[in-house]
Order: sequence, then C-alpha cells, then structure tokens
Amino acid sequence: MGALDYLKDQLHELDEQGLAIHPRTLEGPTGARARFDGREVINLASNNYLGLANHPRMNRAAARAAEELGAGSGAVRTIAGTMTLHRELEHRFAEFKHAEDALMFQSGFTANAGTVAAILDREDVIVSDQLNHASIIDGARLSRAEIKVFPHKDVEAADALLAETARPGRRQLLITDGVFSMDGDIAPLPALVEIAERHGAIMMVDDAHASGVLGTGGAGTVDHFGLHGRVDVQVGTLSKAIGVLGGFIAGPHHLIEWLVNRGRPFLFSTSAPPAVTAACIEALNIMRDEPDRLERLWRNTRLFKAGLHDLGFDTGMSETPITPVITRDEEKTQAFARRLFEEGVFTPAIVYPTVARGQARVRTIVTAEHTEEDLKEALSVFGRVGEELGVL
Repeated sequence: MGALDYLKDQLHELDEQGLAIHPRTLEGPTGARARFDGREVINLASNNYLGLANHPRMNRAAARAAEELGAGSGAVRTIAGTMTLHRELEHRFAEFKHAEDALMFQSGFTANAGTVAAILDREDVIVSDQLNHASIIDGARLSRAEIKVFPHKDVEAADALLAETARPGRRQLLITDGVFSMDGDIAPLPALVEIAERHGAIMMVDDAHASGVLGTGGAGTVDHFGLHGRVDVQVGTLSKAIGVLGGFIAGPHHLIEWLVNRGRPFLFSTSAPPAVTAACIEALNIMRDEPDRLERLWRNTRLFKAGLHDLGFDTGMSETPITPVITRDEEKTQAFARRLFEEGVFTPAIVYPTVARGQARVRTIVTAEHTEEDLKEALSVFGRVGEELGVL
C-alpha cells in the first residue's frame, strides 16, 4: 500500500455523500455561451461579470505586451520583477478605488491572506463576519491574532465583540466581504464603518465580487455607499469583473509600503506576466469607455432573478448578479446541476464545505454578455428540470 492510499477511501466517502468536486473543462473561450466537456451550454458559472475575459481589446493588449515585453518578468517584485506595467496598473487601481495607492498580488486569495497576516500579530484581534471568504479566514489564522466571528451581517454582535475584546495598545480589525460570494447579498457597510470608527478599529472590506459590479463605474461597495476615506483597506480581484487574473489591495500609501516589505505572497512569488498586467489595464479602459456593460449586467440580473422567483425557486438573500438556487440537499443538488448541464445550462453545484451542510445550492451568475434569449431559455430549463427532480 502507498502512503497516500488513505485518500482513496476519503474520496470514496465524498462521492457517496454527494460532496466530491469534479471540475468541467472549458474547451474554447469563455462567454455567455461556451463549450464544456464537449457540450455547448448557456454559461451561468463564470465570474466574468462584464464579459471582458475574451474582449478583442483585451486580447490585443495581452498579445502586444507578450510580444514586446516577454512571457514573464523573471523575478519577484522586490528583486527584479517590478515592471512599468505593474506600477501603471497600481496607479490606475488606486484611482479606480479613490485610494492613495494600490498593490497588485498574484490572486485575490493571496491579497486577503497576505494582508491580514502582515498587519496584525498575536496580540491583536480580528472581528469577522461568519460568511467571509476562505482567504480572510486563512489570513486571520496566519496572523495568529485572536479571532472573533459574528453572525452574518449582525452589526450589533460585531459592536459587542469590539467592545469585549478592547485592550490598551491592542489593534482590532473589523473585516467583511462587500458582496458575499455564495449568497449574493451586500454587507451592511455603513453601519460597520460607524462601529469601526467608534472603537478605533481598522476597517477592511473584501470587494472581490463588488469591484466592477457595484458603485459608480463599478468602483465597489465603498463607492456604492459613499464611504470614501472611511475604509482603511479595500481588497479586490482582477479575475472577476476585470476578467483576467490577480488581486489587489487599495489604501493609504504607508499600508502599501508596509505590504511591499512584509506581505509574504508579494515578497515570495514571481510577479504577474506582462500579458496579464496589460490586459487588466485595458479592462479599466473598456469599463470607462463602455459604461453600458454595467447597465446590461444589472438589466440581466433583474430579468433572471424575477424569472427564478416566478418559477418558485428559493434564491435566499441575493441582491446582486450572484443568485443562488438553494436546494439544501447535497445529493439532490448534484443531480440538479448534472441535469441542468445535460439540458444545456451550466451552473455549478455548491456543497459542503464551501457552504454549510444543509445549505447546498446551484449558484448562477449572469453577465453583461447574456442576451434576453439566453436567460429566457435558461429559465425554461430551470423550470423543467426543477419539476422533474422535485426541487420546485
């Protein structure tokens, strides 16, 4: 027997419980309709909110950068891997987020985890929403700070935890997702900012699913609520509405300078290649030049949500283009996702541990690229398969 054979038994258990993940393979460019595992489907599985991932301007920008500057940078940022393109993108993102400065990380996950771990230590405390992203949870653990979790969006509970954990000289971090990735609801950011200010706590928001989606021009939840200058740390990704790859932190210049010196993912990972960075810059240009993309995203969101509600599906607390269809039972959810795919609609099954047991769902995300015909066809399939499987 091999030393890792025990994993076979554990994988078998996952399969029996309906919890195993079997990723589908994209066979061509992503889009509102795409080819996965040999089948053309309506794609409701991607984070490509604004339809930029295969935009011709982005493709040309990436190709030009690779041709002129190479396939890679050859080093980490702090040694020889900081390129002019990196700094240009960071300046642009700082402007986009109405912040003093910004720093690019290799992913949104490393931006979150690396920043939380870099700005706190074991003497400090983190007050975190129960449904915050896994990258926040991992960063909190890496920081070795005390961790206090408040019930989802419960501002009074967060306030009580900040009061309870206050100590002279102790730093407190209040942290929340801006848009919650599995439920599509929006954080009560104005109230959280008020209690953070009252307690002198650092306020941090992970805007991965709000950047490019909420606020003027997609500037995010801080802009959406008019809270500029009152949120200390803004986190985002370059892989969702921006359509490429990477993450960023926006905030005061001294925060960015500290992360350059102590953000471990930034310090110990090779910098993003020119093609990625140039495409991200072009995405910001397109968002500026084509504001109708954001309008189409929200028009499609309203249409699809209304259709799911009319069919009788439970979409939970969703307020954004992330709209879960909550089925609760893990095995039934896996079967639901399989049948939807067979009928031409791709939306993934989300089960434990991504969500709590008994909260299984398929997660749909509409984009600016979907047509009304796409969404009406998808709704028809949802209704038909939902009745067939007894989900409705």
